[in-house]
Amino acid sequence: MKRLRLIIEREFIAKVRNKSFIVMTFLSPLLMIGMGALVIFLMKKNDDKVKKIVYVDHSGIFFKDVFKDSKTVKYQDFTALGIEESKKKVEDGDYYGALYIPKQDSLEVLAKSIEFFSKDSPSMSVIESIEDSIDKELRHKKLEGFGINIAHIEESKISSEIKMFDFSGEKSSKLINGLKIGVGTIAGYLLMMFVMIYGTSVMRSVIEEKTSRIIEVIVSSVKPFQLMLGKIIGNASAGLLQFFIWGVLFLVLGLIASSFFGVDMMEMQSAKVSSEQLDAIQQTAMNKGEMIVQEIFRLPLVKMFFLFIFYFLGGYMLYSSLFAAIGAAVDNETDTQQFMMPIMLPLMLAVYVGFATVINDPHGPVSVVFSYIPFTSPIVMLMRIPFGVAWWEIAISMLLLILTFIVIVWIAAKVYRVGILMYGKKPTYKDLWKWIRYSG
Repeated sequence: MKRLRLIIEREFIAKVRNKSFIVMTFLSPLLMIGMGALVIFLMKKNDDKVKKIVYVDHSGIFFKDVFKDSKTVKYQDFTALGIEESKKKVEDGDYYGALYIPKQDSLEVLAKSIEFFSKDSPSMSVIESIEDSIDKELRHKKLEGFGINIAHIEESKISSEIKMFDFSGEKSSKLINGLKIGVGTIAGYLLMMFVMIYGTSVMRSVIEEKTSRIIEVIVSSVKPFQLMLGKIIGNASAGLLQFFIWGVLFLVLGLIASSFFGVDMMEMQSAKVSSEQLDAIQQTAMNKGEMIVQEIFRLPLVKMFFLFIFYFLGGYMLYSSLFAAIGAAVDNETDTQQFMMPIMLPLMLAVYVGFATVINDPHGPVSVVFSYIPFTSPIVMLMRIPFGVAWWEIAISMLLLILTFIVIVWIAAKVYRVGILMYGKKPTYKDLWKWIRYSG
């Protein structure tokens, strides 16, 4: 145990003292926030450009109130000019496009005859907005033809809100379901990123020591299994420290950003709306924020925290053992490609299963089965836990993960023990099988 502790300390200190680790630990949150701000800024800039669209309506059905102007789209009626002249003006001028509505005998034919001309490919959101306006007006015309009062149709619209309860009487809501989806998705995504980043870090560390022949000196003092386990735990500790620092930095930066931008937003709002409207907006925001906080505290936070730690470490240890074995088997990173895909496939499958099934039906058969399979359970079960999972399901999943981890570590140690001192030969799957069966 003393030797194992020394290896863990060595790996942890080597990782933490690395300049790139220190720089990325403090720079990554800033880069992520900066990238998010840049994307929002570019989207806003892209939407700020006013698109001038002209329309030629020979059907006589559509009027100015149908094509309503917005902040980014302005409509002009060029019906008097005709479509050919309008197309020339659009092509030569600063216009986004020309909409042509021909005269047809039936509304069904008209709906399929409308054309849009533009110099460049138009935005799908703009086209969909125009289609929605046209569909709504054609629907109204058809209802009027049936002798139906449109005003009565609008007045008859009622929005329902279903109140959700479980059989114990505890109230649920769409908001808390959204929070559960968000928490589960973030947890699964973090685990996948953690495994990919620090699992490959273990592999690179083994390859570096093997190619520099330092490994020959190290294995003369410690057993290969101790060395492999020490590397895995040491890198995991460094990774958890980095994630903890990121969490603190995100929290601090989030509080600073919200307070900073909140003042500006209130000033902007107060300049545009009345004091009564501003009070109503503030009250709505406060109620919404309070509701979100209340729903968050209704989640099983303590249970989620401890299970998150278990699956986080269990999934990482399982995959890192395989990454360490690959690093020991090869002489350079190029040779790792043939072995990486079989390891990455279960991770990718877990993410796809999580997004495709857990979000829609967290207690469905597919979600349940994949939350038991050890290679996918760390991600899938983490995504299921916020929705409430029976204790016996969690127990089965945890037991299978622990047993599989023991078997995988044993197999990886066999490969590691032989491969760590093998040079000059590109290993195959047949070679790995021989090393696993080797009992000497």
